[in-house]
Amino acid sequence: MYRFETPKDVSRFIRSVIELLILLALLFVVLKALLVFSVYEPYNKEDKTIVSGEDNGFLALSYIGVDREGTETLISTQKLDEQLKALHDLGYVTISQQDVINYYNEGKPLPEKALFLMFEDGRNDTAIYAQSIMEKYNDKATMFTYAEKFRSKDTHFLMPNDLKGLEENGFWEVGSNGYRLSYINVFDRYDRFIGELKSTEYAGMMQYFGRDYTHYLMDYIRDENDLPVESYAMMKERILGEYSLMRSEYTQGLGKVPGAYTLLHSNTGAFGENDKVSAVNEEGIRETFAMNFNREGFSMNDRNSSIYDLTRMQPQSNWYTNHLLMRVKYDLPEERRDEIVFVEGDSSQNKYWAIKKGAVEYKEEKLVLTSEPEDCGLIKICDGEAHKNVSFSAILGGNKLGYQSVLLRADDEGNSGIEVILFNNKMYLKQNGELLADVDLYDFDEIPKISVEEDKRDSLAGEYAALAKNAVSDKQSSEYKKLKKEVENTQVKSVEDGAEEYRPELQLHDLAQRKIEIVLNGDKISVGVDGKALWTDIELAPSEAGCIFLKSAWAEYEYSQRNIADDVYDGVFEKMDIVDTDKDKTIYSNQLEGSNKAKQTVIDVWNGIINWFIKNI
Repeated sequence: MYRFETPKDVSRFIRSVIELLILLALLFVVLKALLVFSVYEPYNKEDKTIVSGEDNGFLALSYIGVDREGTETLISTQKLDEQLKALHDLGYVTISQQDVINYYNEGKPLPEKALFLMFEDGRNDTAIYAQSIMEKYNDKATMFTYAEKFRSKDTHFLMPNDLKGLEENGFWEVGSNGYRLSYINVFDRYDRFIGELKSTEYAGMMQYFGRDYTHYLMDYIRDENDLPVESYAMMKERILGEYSLMRSEYTQGLGKVPGAYTLLHSNTGAFGENDKVSAVNEEGIRETFAMNFNREGFSMNDRNSSIYDLTRMQPQSNWYTNHLLMRVKYDLPEERRDEIVFVEGDSSQNKYWAIKKGAVEYKEEKLVLTSEPEDCGLIKICDGEAHKNVSFSAILGGNKLGYQSVLLRADDEGNSGIEVILFNNKMYLKQNGELLADVDLYDFDEIPKISVEEDKRDSLAGEYAALAKNAVSDKQSSEYKKLKKEVENTQVKSVEDGAEEYRPELQLHDLAQRKIEIVLNGDKISVGVDGKALWTDIELAPSEAGCIFLKSAWAEYEYSQRNIADDVYDGVFEKMDIVDTDKDKTIYSNQLEGSNKAKQTVIDVWNGIINWFIKNI
């Protein structure tokens, strides 16, 4: 029997017990994510409350992948749970591949609110993290895979035995993203011809690219002058060869070819960027698969769609739930849009705000204001009082590409007043629509400036580094490293030498995360950003007390290969305080205090421990 001889022995024992309890709790969390505890229950096709006979088509949502915390491309488990819960609460029922096939080929009815749920890329982590969420809402999904991965034995991706196990548990079916993920006809952002890239090479070089590239099956392979380097016969043999490889690999690994396919990445209205390529792809698709998702950006499919030209929406990792619901709402026919009810979160906060446009969710210390498509979200403090002198502070956490603002001393409709705006990483100060001041935050942040020539050199060196890393031999790697070194030693003009300055393009996934502080007093306003003064005592035209509004708006994004049709924006106002300084009264705050703050701190610490455990153990 262990004896406690000193106080240190007691402390060590207590610490050991606590560590053991933490490890057991962590083990439970991990096992819960890994093991299936539920049985999938197919919807009852005879239940008239589910299958009413009314033909409403079906929604198709396709997530790129799932990560516990979330990344630039992979949605977090929390957001996925919230989104699937919202759809479940609205009455949506997931359907199978066979349901879709029967709908088009035999005219059989679908549930009145039908959802075809998809996860792409065949990732192990997606299956692990999505499983428990799907169990919770009795959802069925298709896991799309690349057949080439079966040969690579890459542990990040699901192998045939894994996929068979998923199908056996009932919550999953298997689909195909194709044989390989690779790119052709690639140019970098300086129009330098790269040619053909494997997915690993592309991932290492994509930061240096613009949008001038295409996927492997979408076009002829071309040279730097955009001329085909293969004949029609060669192109046809190459593309049909991919479908042959798919059939062979899936048959060998799974004993069958999946029914569902996603052609990457079309959105051309056909099956490729060239009529002849399109015709060959269509031949391969029809011979190999029972259905094909050919387009992306729109979620609604109906009987007028072709089973080989279906469309899906790809919710992005930074979307909040109302962003998804707003997109779904306006994909539905106009007569059905009232079916969509937006989530509120902490509904007790509704008493503080009146929604003029868009949708609002209150969660933790965030107020998420989702715009309407190609429009804005607008909410107003509804305390019934006019406010003249005000201090405002908040972290504006929406994407850099987009519009978030606070409007003070406004009229009842928010058409006039003093507005401080964060728009596409620039700050603007307006009064009654007149611009008083503006600052590009790229300059304000005092980021070291480089020239276009320097960036052109550095990006080429980076491309050679990526090619060296993914070279097929030591000799080839050494050659690329030599080229990299030569480029790095090239002398070019800097900004100080008079060369043009390089400005990086904003990306759709870049978050603003700007702390804004505003003091409006009399006819002067001061604004700070991230703890530094931006404008001090800017003179304003005399104005009376008025209303307070928050606004978010779509920024008419440039073309993006992912979600080209995304015209909704989430403004995020975090840790917000609005104070009427005349009355020394807090008008609104969403900062947690007291026991609520302590509870959230415990949750954050616990999640941090779990995340560390998952990544490092």
